[in-house]
Amino acid sequence: MTALDAVSIIRAKRDGGELSDEQIDWVVDAFTRGIVADEQMSALAMAILLRGMNRREIARWTAAMIGSGSRMNFTDLPRPTVDKHSTGGVGDKITLPLAPLVAACGAAVPQLSGRGLGHTGGTLDKLESIPGWQADITVPRMREILADPEIGAVICAAGADLAPADKRLYALRDVTGTVESIPLIASSIMSKKIAEGTAALVLDVKVGTGAFLKTLDEARELAAVMVELGRDAGVKTVALLTAMDTPLGRTAGNALEVAESVEVLAGGGPADVVELTLALAREMVAQAGLHVDPAEVLADGRAMDHWRTMIQAQGGDPDAPLPTARHTETVRAESAGVLTRLDAMGVGLAAWRLGAGRARQGEQVQAGAGVEMHAKPGDSVVVGQPLFTLHTDTPEAFAGALEALDGAVGIELTPESKPGELVLGRVD
Repeated sequence: MTALDAVSIIRAKRDGGELSDEQIDWVVDAFTRGIVADEQMSALAMAILLRGMNRREIARWTAAMIGSGSRMNFTDLPRPTVDKHSTGGVGDKITLPLAPLVAACGAAVPQLSGRGLGHTGGTLDKLESIPGWQADITVPRMREILADPEIGAVICAAGADLAPADKRLYALRDVTGTVESIPLIASSIMSKKIAEGTAALVLDVKVGTGAFLKTLDEARELAAVMVELGRDAGVKTVALLTAMDTPLGRTAGNALEVAESVEVLAGGGPADVVELTLALAREMVAQAGLHVDPAEVLADGRAMDHWRTMIQAQGGDPDAPLPTARHTETVRAESAGVLTRLDAMGVGLAAWRLGAGRARQGEQVQAGAGVEMHAKPGDSVVVGQPLFTLHTDTPEAFAGALEALDGAVGIELTPESKPGELVLGRVD
């Protein structure tokens, strides 16, 4: 008979065993109800990280996560629904300009987002730096916003009854070194996305030094698992594999990234952020069955209009000054040449140590903390030129941030390589 207690299940996976449907259903349900303690689920998460899961186990784990709560349904909305999810990167503020852009193209975007995981930033953490903005809204209010042709997009936290098992596990993974597990990433993302009721989904699967997945093979594996999970649930799903060796844009932090996102919506902003925003927007528009060019919608100001109404709909003031850190420190180039490398992991760790991320479950983040990058790969630099500006409310954090950035930059007099492509592949 299959063992249905936490210790036996932990041992089974620790020793490389395959968990039965009954074991998975029981442990997810018991964890949701508080019968399985956080430390036990943390141990199981580590065992899954080390031993993995097969496709059947992942599908069942995802179904159990969905079954731990309720499911939303937006089929009666007057516009097609489509969502996007990123597996997380450094400087990845793409959701902020993307959601209003796709809404301006005619889709409804029910974007359930999360908070920071490890060295990567969280969309909700970024938006909460906008005065008055609220991450928590009711489902009826969410439906009103999505149906409004002048808004059409919601970026919010998942409700307490939407995959509650995942919400608890998500927080544990952040502080127990188990974020990088492909089965746990896939089930976490897809349980929320399937439960939220979107008809179509575009996945941005990051790969590189600043991503949780370091190799293209790992990213392709995760993408394939998630696409399969989505399609099995009746959600039109496609994935783009995108590079995360270099941070996106020129900022990593919360308010810093909001400001940069507004620049993109205003027709400016870093070229890589614009490029990826448009690439994902085109996929989302196509999945929604719409025939609109997102580049035109971005250029004519409609996306900015939807940004403003979207922020206002959740209590935020799009005109209010964003928070700034009380202390800054500048890092300057020690040699001249061409910047050939800017390690995303180093920048992400620096931003995290400055206060943009959290080290413990439930810890507050600093709205103004982060790293501003003044040069990107391909740029020429001279001795003494600013490379980074570090922002924090806690100046004692500068030492740790500088340590994280030590070796993160490569400068060569005669570089042989150029910055790589941003979109590395597609899985559908």
